[in-house]
Amino acid sequence: MARIKNVELPKDKSLFIGLTAIHGIGQSLAKKICSDCGLDKDMKVRDLTLDQEALLRSEVDKYVVEGELRREVQMNIKNKMEIGSYQGIRHKKGLPVRGQRTNRNARTRKGHNATVANKKKETK
Repeated sequence: MARIKNVELPKDKSLFIGLTAIHGIGQSLAKKICSDCGLDKDMKVRDLTLDQEALLRSEVDKYVVEGELRREVQMNIKNKMEIGSYQGIRHKKGLPVRGQRTNRNARTRKGHNATVANKKKETK
């Protein structure tokens, strides 16, 4: 079982797909890590030797991933909220941050549709 940054890599997948189970590693970074380690990206995770696992661990340690990345992102959001930037205000209100429309969609951010009392649609 390959365990990197406290994440179990799926053993039946190819190496570069298995590395994407780590938060902060996408497919392109996973391919780069494999090539830097000199490993075949298409080999299965279960075929890794202990030496290869150690090599992968040392290579992944060069990047900001998992807990460090999550903490950094949360600190960036908190900083935006404290300085009162537009994005910080949107985070506080629980609205979409990146310019999406809100009059029709955005249920993921806004939550369930709450009915407002005494508000009827006008008919023309």
